[in-house]
Amino acid sequence: MDFSFSPKVQDLRCRVSAFMQEYVYPAEARHAQEIDAFRAAGDAFQVSQTMEDLKSKAKTSGLWNLFLPESELGAGLSNVEYAPLAEIMGRSPIGSEPFNCSAPDTGNMETLVRYATSEQQDQWLKPLLAGEIRSGFAMTEPAVASSDATNIAARIQRDGDDYVINGRKWWTSGANDPRCKVLIFMGKTAPEHPDRHKQQSMILVPLDTPGVKVLRHLPVFGFDNAPEGHGEIEFDNVRVPASNILLGEGRGFEIAQGRLGPGRIHHCMRTIGRAERALEMMCRRSLERTAFGRKLADQGVTRERIAQSRILIDQARLLVMHAAWKMDHAGNKAAKQEIAMIKVAAPAMALQVIDWVMQLFGAASLCDDFGLAYAYASTRTLRFADGPDEVHRNAIAKQELARYQMPSG
Repeated sequence: MDFSFSPKVQDLRCRVSAFMQEYVYPAEARHAQEIDAFRAAGDAFQVSQTMEDLKSKAKTSGLWNLFLPESELGAGLSNVEYAPLAEIMGRSPIGSEPFNCSAPDTGNMETLVRYATSEQQDQWLKPLLAGEIRSGFAMTEPAVASSDATNIAARIQRDGDDYVINGRKWWTSGANDPRCKVLIFMGKTAPEHPDRHKQQSMILVPLDTPGVKVLRHLPVFGFDNAPEGHGEIEFDNVRVPASNILLGEGRGFEIAQGRLGPGRIHHCMRTIGRAERALEMMCRRSLERTAFGRKLADQGVTRERIAQSRILIDQARLLVMHAAWKMDHAGNKAAKQEIAMIKVAAPAMALQVIDWVMQLFGAASLCDDFGLAYAYASTRTLRFADGPDEVHRNAIAKQELARYQMPSG
């Protein structure tokens, strides 16, 4: 395995880093103030002009749609090549969207590239690639244990030239954003099918379709995640054309696996960047502050935590790079164990590093001044997003045990 960067990637790393330094980091406070002003006026879920300006700058700088491996629509980067760029973007809570590389749009665009018809791509993929609209992914449901996706109860029923959709979804990221125009919805078309993994389908649902109602936004540890948010949505006899189905009836699980694999590794790449920036904060703060007659950097516990953070971050990065390498060389399906491993390891690592940084900052870490509380809260969600730790650990163990099981007969 060779994780060295090609000249193309080295150039992109320098350009993305420079863009972050010149535009994104200075815009963090301005973006937060803008959303705070919207919030104070009674509606935080409005389009941020700061973000739109960043997107325009990134697009004109040629730093746009850097994901999408194996597609001429992106930058033509492999997963290994995209990994260091996603890490740099992940250093900032607003770092991915300026490059049109933020979830859930990246996963939805990859889904549309792989599985949508040309007509579906013209209607939805093109404006997403242009950054003109945003999207949501409606899978999780409040009434069932959605960690087992076969429990999904929402219905997609054929009625002539249409499908009629009924159900309730929640934690649909981006649903509260005024730019969100389309949802990829997962529900059951054949609930009696003997194969539980062929009962589900995915279908495109424009957010303005009659019967679609965003009931509320769901805060995360008190953060509203504006302007994107996470929505709970009711679907009441929602009628869409049959042509909106993705790939065909009963293909929902197949699409989900194709979508969630890249999405999981993108989350992990960004999480590495978040942890790296937190470690930088710990080092700088420890050199500036004095307690009990010594710099915090000279305290044994601080040095131990700085050292252990470096070890944990580098371990996680190598694990992520290995998963990306295997995805590139053997395909997403062959790399499913490696993807599951990083999905467990990276958020756990980042939570530990951020927690140590919070301890060093003390009470200052609990407010919004340094972004640590938000970093911790948003990182904690990743232990649920795209499958909880328990599901991934179970899958890892099953594959590991399979190496030692004798064939029957």
